[in-house]
Amino acid sequence: MTDDGKAALEEVLGLLDLEQIEENIFRGLSPKARHQRVFGGQVLGQALAAAIRTVEPSRLCHSLHAYFLRPGDPRVPILYEVDRARDGKSFSARRVVAIQHGAQIFNLAASFQLPEEGYAHQFEMPQVPAPEEALREWLARPRPFEARPVILDGPADRPPRAPFDNIWFRASGPVPDDIRQRQILLAYLSDTTLLDTSLLPHGKGFFSAVQLASIDHAMWFHRDAKLDDWLLYSQDSPSAGGARGFNRGLIFNRDGVLIASVAQEGLIRPRT
Repeated sequence: MTDDGKAALEEVLGLLDLEQIEENIFRGLSPKARHQRVFGGQVLGQALAAAIRTVEPSRLCHSLHAYFLRPGDPRVPILYEVDRARDGKSFSARRVVAIQHGAQIFNLAASFQLPEEGYAHQFEMPQVPAPEEALREWLARPRPFEARPVILDGPADRPPRAPFDNIWFRASGPVPDDIRQRQILLAYLSDTTLLDTSLLPHGKGFFSAVQLASIDHAMWFHRDAKLDDWLLYSQDSPSAGGARGFNRGLIFNRDGVLIASVAQEGLIRPRT
């Protein structure tokens, strides 16, 4: 973990710490260095943070479902309006709308539950090299999460391969000892590499002549995990068509415990 990586993580933690400006209304900012659209994981994490701020601390998020409606403008703040849809005996439901320039850019529905015991099972973690044996990422600039892919592809055109990817990641600095904060950070990270999986069979990458954008995003939190140790993001893409790619992800800790599941559909439109 480098000082630059720790600073990058601290910046993200600051972005996810929203300003409350009214009952059920919060304001979030974007990184000053960003000049194009807002990163989808940022809006996802900020919206979840807004919902969490309106729920009793004893109730934890177990699932969220979101739609990205318009590109976010990084030059102006984002307003998050929370609808306290329901508070039952065990579950709470929240709806969050993100607004810029008078229009919705994103909406999220999240469900929270009081922890309780019950039946439990999980898929096994894929057999992959340990993070110490995996390849360092091609991108060298400081990032809030260090990543080590099992297969290292270039960022642009590359040889086609099957739509399966495994990436180890961990936080680049200290993470607050708060399960809700860890969920927010995990939501932020979950949008980072998932859409790229649907490009693997087509020999394309993030910097290829492809228009990429998240359309919808769903996430289920199964168990807690420390983010300062390595986690495996196991990703696949069962289908692509109609300029859209469908992607799934399972997040395990290094002991093989399943932490979270993710599903996303995104725009993968060839540029001509």
